[in-house]
Amino acid sequence: MNPVPFSTEEHVRQGFPVIRDHLMGGGLLAYPTETVYGLGSRAILDDVAALALLKGRPPRKPFLLLVNGRLMAERCGLVFSRAAKAMTEEFWPGPLTVVLRGGEGILPNTLRGGEGGVAVRWTSNKRTSDLIGLLEFPITSTSANRPGGPTAPGVDAIQHDFGDAVADGRLLVLDGGVLGNVPPSTIVDCTTDEPLMIREGAIPRNELQRRVGSLAP
Repeated sequence: MNPVPFSTEEHVRQGFPVIRDHLMGGGLLAYPTETVYGLGSRAILDDVAALALLKGRPPRKPFLLLVNGRLMAERCGLVFSRAAKAMTEEFWPGPLTVVLRGGEGILPNTLRGGEGGVAVRWTSNKRTSDLIGLLEFPITSTSANRPGGPTAPGVDAIQHDFGDAVADGRLLVLDGGVLGNVPPSTIVDCTTDEPLMIREGAIPRNELQRRVGSLAP
């Protein structure tokens, strides 16, 4: 299956029917984000299991969820704490992932980490964000590489790592060009009263503190 051009608004509009049908049939996607290329699926149990199998990822390590805004996350039953609201108002869309409570009965439990929350981000890659908005549902996300391997800067690396899945139609690649060398997203656990820094990535801790004060980890 050839990559779908995904660099312009017109590409998104033209490719949308194919992308939607692929996902609705249980297919998987490779797509650009503001940090690295990601692999994703619909946020339903069977599709998440297929993504874990493709990635070669252990079940205990969940994927995050990409949304097109806070409202979409809330429609999934996710709960924004006071700190999560403050940080996402400042840094979404962008490379900030927040771990939120809620979503029981709506999202598969395989998306939950050990703390019981679901990791969520609104990507600032406009094409991927627009696609999620058109779909009207979130997609899962994990970096497009084998565990322990280098992240994919473009579609050639995805083809190298996941060529069999591309060839047999399981994986549809959205070609947004070669991405720059950007750190992964910053992850903050907001499932408790006091937010906890899980990973300091593209947004440093001191920038979180500068923008939201005592509500930052």
